[in-house]
Amino acid sequence: MNIDDIKKEWNSKGSKYASDVNKMVEFGETNGWDNWKGEEPKDEREHLSDAVFQLLKDANRNNTVDVFRTDFPPAHSPMVKFMQEKSQSIQQLYFIDEQKIVFMVGTAHQKRQAYLLKDGETIELDASIDAIGKSKRENVFAIASNNTIVTTQGWEGEIMATFNLDEAKNLGITELIPFNDGQKILLISSDGIFIITKNTEKMIHPLPDPEDEEWEPYIDMENATISNDNKYIVVGDQCSDHRVLDQNGTMIGEVGPQSSYPDFCLFSKDDSQLITNSCHFYNGVTIGVAASDLENIEIPAYEESGQYTIIDEEMRVYCGIATSKYYILGDAFGYIRAIDAKGNCIWRYFLGSSISGITISNDEKTLWVGSSSGMLHKLQLNNGLRDDHTIGTGKHYEEFRLVIWKDEPILKW
Repeated sequence: MNIDDIKKEWNSKGSKYASDVNKMVEFGETNGWDNWKGEEPKDEREHLSDAVFQLLKDANRNNTVDVFRTDFPPAHSPMVKFMQEKSQSIQQLYFIDEQKIVFMVGTAHQKRQAYLLKDGETIELDASIDAIGKSKRENVFAIASNNTIVTTQGWEGEIMATFNLDEAKNLGITELIPFNDGQKILLISSDGIFIITKNTEKMIHPLPDPEDEEWEPYIDMENATISNDNKYIVVGDQCSDHRVLDQNGTMIGEVGPQSSYPDFCLFSKDDSQLITNSCHFYNGVTIGVAASDLENIEIPAYEESGQYTIIDEEMRVYCGIATSKYYILGDAFGYIRAIDAKGNCIWRYFLGSSISGITISNDEKTLWVGSSSGMLHKLQLNNGLRDDHTIGTGKHYEEFRLVIWKDEPILKW
């Protein structure tokens, strides 16, 4: 099969598949999924994937990626067979400035590697880095390495504080959130969630059980956030409601899950709303609570209530960000969705695999999204579609995606 034939089949089948999926989703969302009687579309291009992957490697070697991208718009489904062996989770994405971000490859209990992505160039950072975090405001970065966390004013900026870990040493760090003043850290791990100061390491979640002599702090689906003004901390895990704490870690309220297991929380950019997600398998429910009601709030689990707004009833949310207009949430099925504080879905956009990391430029025009498939996508939001292979309603221009797979060079597509 020659290249022209591969290109022709890749494009004809790819555009038809995207069109068929978009029509099916539009029908389901408009008329209800129970009324959909058609078959689910199938992407029938896996037999082309070996050839296309080799052509992608050749294009990167020959510096002809732009031509290749035009000839072969990227796709998720045909490449799944490679992902099953080679994929890595792209996490802890943080915007630095201009067209520059930092990110980590690997999960909390793996040996991770940090990278800087500047324009289209990927730069490997110090191998000792275990985790990276960024404050909600004031542009404070935190870097953990060798059981020490350092906060800086801006990326590689002036050092603000140094924290030598003791009780929290050697933990796999799920997430690191420095406070806006750089003098405190929220450290999230499956062995507990801590507030770290220069002199103290206080576990604020889970709460010890004095009746259980064999109690251990191990948790699943650990998640936490801080309000942008750092007034509130919210923590949760698979076996606990979302607990609302003050900035010192004292509990002041509780938000019960409306699906099975609490697994994500986030404040709106103006701090007027807290959203919490709870999941059941790959689906979930997200609710919104007015932040003005957080003092002494008690929302029961699995009960309808006027105390919250239903934000979404489909997504298991793995990660998300708040923009000035809406939330952008990434789910277990590979979609990112823009949803406002009232629960209106503004757009959805399919990338593939579980979404594992997300960050946005300060002007809210450029979005970077990482997934468990080992893909890192750079999107120019609302800038028009690049091709007719896009699944979703968001009119976003994918500038490129990086393929960051085990035992392969980093490839640009």
